[in-house]
Amino acid sequence: MPVDSALPFQPVNIALLTVSDTRTPADDTSGDILAERIANSGHKLAARAIERDDAETLAARLNNWIDDSGIDAIVTTGGTGLTGRDVTPEALDRVKDKDIPGFGELFRMISYRTIGTSTVQSRACAVLARGTYIFALPGSNGAVKDGWDGILAEQLDSRNRPCNFVQLMPRLRES
Repeated sequence: MPVDSALPFQPVNIALLTVSDTRTPADDTSGDILAERIANSGHKLAARAIERDDAETLAARLNNWIDDSGIDAIVTTGGTGLTGRDVTPEALDRVKDKDIPGFGELFRMISYRTIGTSTVQSRACAVLARGTYIFALPGSNGAVKDGWDGILAEQLDSRNRPCNFVQLMPRLRES
């Protein structure tokens, strides 16, 4: 997609949540990849945490960040699969106002190029919650690269044309 270099870049304050029962700050490679891409894109990493796979715990963390005026968007990694412990989409259901269905569809299309039909096992999704974007990516390194490089890098760039998520931010809390 074209970037209009005549427009100013507007950095976005992004919180990063890794969802895992086993990862620690020392081995959160997918979180590290996202943190690096956020910074390299000119955005601000406003917060970062690791939470276990528990929908109530995740919803509480998300609600805290949604209510933080210093956070514009949240990116989660992990918990989007099909097993009993994968509950990130269910946590998003607890906090959301609106679904962004095209995000998951586009993610699976991009992911299909990398992992083929295995992409159907992903429940990557995105929602809007009280004016904050939340994007849920799978926990693998390849998936976070696909999600950031293939969707979020462009849609979180205020210069991306014909449209982007950033230009909608001032109007997200309208009623």
